[in-house]
Amino acid sequence: MKVARPSARLFTTFAETPHPPRAYKILASNVAAKELHAHLIRTQFRTDQSSMSEVIRSYALSPATLHKAQLTFDQIERPTLSIWNHMIRGLSQSDRPYDALTMFDRMRDQGLAGDNLTFIFVLKACARVSDGVGGRKVHVLCLKLGFGSYAFVCNALIHMYGSSGDVNAARKMFDEMSERDLVSWNSLICGYSHYNRLEEVLGLFDAMQAANVKADAVTMVKVMLACSRSGDRKRTEYMIKYIADNQVEIDVYLGNTLIDVYGRLGLASLAHQVFDQMEEKNTVSWNAMIMGYVKTGDLVAAKKLFDEMPKRNVISWTNMIVGYSQANRFSDAVRLFHEMMAAKVKPDEITVASVLSACAHLGKLDVGKAVHDYVVEHNITMDVYVGNSLIDMYCKCGSVEKALEVFREMEEKDDVSWTSVISGLAVNGCADYALKLFSQMLSEGVKPTHGSFLGILLACTHAGLIDKGLEFFLSMEKDHGLVPEMKHYGCVVDLLSRSGNLYKAYEFILQMPVVPDVVIWRVLLSACQLHGDVILAEVVQNRLLKLDPLNSGNYILSSNTYAGVARWDDATKVRNNAGGRCEKTNWMEFHRTKWSKRLLETVSFDFKCILSFIFITYNNYTIDAQKFIANSKSSNCYSILSVIQSPFSALTD
Repeated sequence: MKVARPSARLFTTFAETPHPPRAYKILASNVAAKELHAHLIRTQFRTDQSSMSEVIRSYALSPATLHKAQLTFDQIERPTLSIWNHMIRGLSQSDRPYDALTMFDRMRDQGLAGDNLTFIFVLKACARVSDGVGGRKVHVLCLKLGFGSYAFVCNALIHMYGSSGDVNAARKMFDEMSERDLVSWNSLICGYSHYNRLEEVLGLFDAMQAANVKADAVTMVKVMLACSRSGDRKRTEYMIKYIADNQVEIDVYLGNTLIDVYGRLGLASLAHQVFDQMEEKNTVSWNAMIMGYVKTGDLVAAKKLFDEMPKRNVISWTNMIVGYSQANRFSDAVRLFHEMMAAKVKPDEITVASVLSACAHLGKLDVGKAVHDYVVEHNITMDVYVGNSLIDMYCKCGSVEKALEVFREMEEKDDVSWTSVISGLAVNGCADYALKLFSQMLSEGVKPTHGSFLGILLACTHAGLIDKGLEFFLSMEKDHGLVPEMKHYGCVVDLLSRSGNLYKAYEFILQMPVVPDVVIWRVLLSACQLHGDVILAEVVQNRLLKLDPLNSGNYILSSNTYAGVARWDDATKVRNNAGGRCEKTNWMEFHRTKWSKRLLETVSFDFKCILSFIFITYNNYTIDAQKFIANSKSSNCYSILSVIQSPFSALTD
């Protein structure tokens, strides 16, 4: 018994069977595509090739409806070449370019060779996945089928080879073209730019001008980036002039590039002009403008733009946090990070590294620990930069155990990781462990750096390991080919001076192959004060004052050396030689501290200098307050030094 066919009267006023639509105009929206699709289903033409072609085309070109295109395509028994092309095109420009290549293989299995459009879409898919091998096979098919001379196909081949890393093949393809259009030039320029071949980008632009080919926004984006990356300011300015003289349309991409270039040049005002003139702006535009102001140090303007942004992303927040950190406004960086968390914006690795750096400078262990917990709980990538920032933060906050825990858990370590943990252990008094880690680093084949040796010399200094420290210093150049820098010489001088080997330190300075700076002489002078060696102190003092006669701190340091052995006349003479410098420099720094106010009205100028000296140099050596008090007949001095006996941490509040 034959089953009756459903009547079409339910959907139309006509009794007869309708004919399939002959042609349909390009559908303006997915709504129109859905309406047509529904109509074709009602009229029993959902499997008709010609009828469904436009529906599939519209579905395929929208990522949101690509799956519908696939379902509709699968219902057609023998798709036409145009339908195959619609599907390959849609897949090639979606996040499924591999499926486009699979679709092409299925099409060929059904006996269809493809046309010039097919190969353009397939080559685009090859470019998306950087499949140079597959692209070459497609190239061979193009030649066999006679499409090798088609300009659009050649452009697609240039783009494919450039995206796959074979820029030489792309150049060969370009050179063999009988006729080139702007897309040909841009395709090759983009290939060179992608692999940072800056000279070739600029050379190709010059060839364009010689061939009287006018560049467009796509060209100028890549050319401007090449000029910026090469640091050629003169050529960058020429390209900016070219854009203006040739009235190149500034779209959102070229506008963003110009803002970035102006920002790198420190021309934030010109960047803002471009920003204001852009008809279309996206989040990248705002971020580039903010970063431009950050690079010029204008954080007020950067924050104003940040507050005005219609929509912020993680880069927006990170730019401001980085800006505050670079400007030493660490409290603002941490505050903004808290606001970022309140706004439910997930930070990335750069954000985390920047805020951890701010926490390290502020000594905010609680905030740093909270950031660490957040990284773990929200699966933020623990890359080498985040790991290094955590080590640095924990070490500077005195939590050596946590720093070591992070170091051990890091899957990837670089020389900065080793340097950070070795230096951190050294400054926290764990010299033995620092030495152990340094040996482990060498045994694992990690090449030490200048920073590594700075950390290990610091460890030897704190532990008083003179011979070991000198051994490490000599091995720098002898075993590792690292020429010691001024900081390394300073560490050796400090190592010898702290242990009382003042004359060895002096001889070491005289034998240095580079001219010692004032810091090295100041280290030795501080040690002379500590050990009461006035004779050598006078020699060092003369050297120091010749190098840096205008620094009042040097006079105060010399004065304190005399005062430490009760040679008050000499101390007064040195202070008098300093003149008014103390009043203008060091005392101004001391005056900013909280506890200076209660002494300011009762302290004479001489004692202001002494207090300022203590404030500046308390980190370098021990202040013997009792000795000063015992040798002093001044009630003012007694009251001052009694206050100084309180914990030195008050000085840094």
